[in-house]
Amino acid sequence: MSATVMSVEPGSYAEKHGIYPGCALLKINGHEIVDVLDYRFYMMEDTLKVAFKTPEGQIKLTKIEKDDEYDDLGIEFETYLIDKQHSCNNKCIFCFIDQLPKGMRDSLYFKDDDSRMSFFYGNYITLTNLSDEDIDRIIEMHISPVNVSVHTMNPKLRCMMMNNRFAGDSLRYLYKLAEAGISINTQLVLCPGINDGDELVYSINELYKLYPSVQSVACVPVGLTKHREGLYELEPYTRYKAKKVIETIDNLSERFKAETGKRFCYAADEFYLTAELPIPEEDYYDGYPQLDNGVGLLRLFETDVYDALSEEAPVFLENKVIFSLVTGKAAESFIRSMSCAIETLFGRKLQVNVYGIENVFFGHNVTVTGLLTGEDIIRQLKGKDLGSILLLPKVLLRSGETVLLDDVTVEDIERELGVPVCIIDNDGYEFTKTIISKAKEA
Repeated sequence: MSATVMSVEPGSYAEKHGIYPGCALLKINGHEIVDVLDYRFYMMEDTLKVAFKTPEGQIKLTKIEKDDEYDDLGIEFETYLIDKQHSCNNKCIFCFIDQLPKGMRDSLYFKDDDSRMSFFYGNYITLTNLSDEDIDRIIEMHISPVNVSVHTMNPKLRCMMMNNRFAGDSLRYLYKLAEAGISINTQLVLCPGINDGDELVYSINELYKLYPSVQSVACVPVGLTKHREGLYELEPYTRYKAKKVIETIDNLSERFKAETGKRFCYAADEFYLTAELPIPEEDYYDGYPQLDNGVGLLRLFETDVYDALSEEAPVFLENKVIFSLVTGKAAESFIRSMSCAIETLFGRKLQVNVYGIENVFFGHNVTVTGLLTGEDIIRQLKGKDLGSILLLPKVLLRSGETVLLDDVTVEDIERELGVPVCIIDNDGYEFTKTIISKAKEA
């Protein structure tokens, strides 16, 4: 296997040593280049012996002396990972992708389970499609941290939940990685009556035995759409059951904090919203190690909002300004309180109407903002007085684009609702600054 070069940066080491588009990178210092990890790891030396093959089939060997070991060779490959992205070979009872309706864009149905994406982008992997050689490679390259979807430390239960007879055995890789000093963050997707309760206590305690290599555990509630025909029967968390999960986690984390100074395990914000309990204070989250899992996201958002407001002087507006803001049902009350705090800066001459959108597309059990569709937003806001601007959270959009999950574009929303759209950042500080800026301009 080789890595085909797509482009070469002008003036780079690669160009100076005769590597050009169409060449295939074979080896660096005797190590075969299979994917991006090989390339990134083995090029981190001052002196490189690079073997490559030209498009004409000629094998060449060149010696590259770099000014700094961190310098890149200036090569872009046909794909970011060089080879294909690794997909998931499980069929988890709670898999959100299996609950997607038909007819959406193909990329949404891809189940990622790639250790390289874990390293580069923080994606979570299950370890089930890795071999002992793959684990040895992670250890040799000291790829850290690795983010692992554990779900349960009970091997039999893990096999059942993931519909994979090897899922339990792959838990041994956690111990191997931990012994080698690889940092690991873990997540447990909790399903009522299956891996919560006593099973949750067992899983967290087993993971705690691997501390400090295992640095944190995020407990996330299962997400259930209305498109579950033929799938394992699951129920959403009720207020009572969500509260029990928080109590279980808090009982354990209090002990861990007394022993290590850190709580180690955390419940996602969704649990607090469902349980109708206040979000914990900032010191609860130990520096937010599981922010991407929605753990402490609302607390950090609120902190950032008030930090941004503290930098602003009161603003006088001659005329009343009305904006509208879209959010998911779960965070509606929270976002409304943040908007009210911003309104006070303008002596109530600014009015931000917060619309919690019911998720008809996926079903009412899906309440997070990031899974709202353009179709639902248009249908539920049609005919309403939206003011001078409609604020749409950036989390609704495909990365780097202006397209929502159902392929409705921002332009479609503007046209259908007859109001200009402003994309507002997911960060509380930027969220606040954007609203203030737009209000001043109005």
